[in-house]
Amino acid sequence: MAHLYRSEVYRCSIWRTRLDTTTNWAVVTLGVALSIAYAAPDASPLPLVLVGILNLFFLTLEARRYRYCDLWRRRFRNMEMNFYGPMLGAPAGSDLWAQDLRSDYRRPVFRISYLHAMGRRIRRCYFWIMLIQILAFVGKITVHPFTVTSLQEALDRAAVGSVSGAVMAFGGLIYAASFAALALWSWRLDRKDQIQNDIPQPDAIY
Repeated sequence: MAHLYRSEVYRCSIWRTRLDTTTNWAVVTLGVALSIAYAAPDASPLPLVLVGILNLFFLTLEARRYRYCDLWRRRFRNMEMNFYGPMLGAPAGSDLWAQDLRSDYRRPVFRISYLHAMGRRIRRCYFWIMLIQILAFVGKITVHPFTVTSLQEALDRAAVGSVSGAVMAFGGLIYAASFAALALWSWRLDRKDQIQNDIPQPDAIY
């Protein structure tokens, strides 16, 4: 059991490192887009739009990796709570924990949905990345090359090619609202699970 526990912790650590890698990519690409968009007053704000699509791709990769990380973490937490905990004098867990662990090894299943994983990663990392992206885009179209004097002027600057500024603004609102709703939905699920099943907070919001 000691070696099994160490192997599961190692698995989770490796996948946790992979989560940090995609987050770092998202931060770096946002930095590059900011540098290009603010390089000159007449520079296009298009890189800030494209980096949103790229960060969405990183988020989907990270959500998949998070589900695997969560799988390994649940295993070693199961052993901590029900095997090592009782040996150290902590209250014993369910008598079915070994059966649950055995079945998980025979036929592993994800305990968290893809969208739920995306919502957790948005709450932990991508909320701030997307917030900076949106604020940078709004700042770009309102101050470069000079400060706008009306909403219509800002919308005109937001236009990209044949796509009007109004369409870009509407798309931005949908973009922000969708991810905010996904983060809020995942938070409510975690909160409900924490209260109903008396789950410690680190396990409930990991």
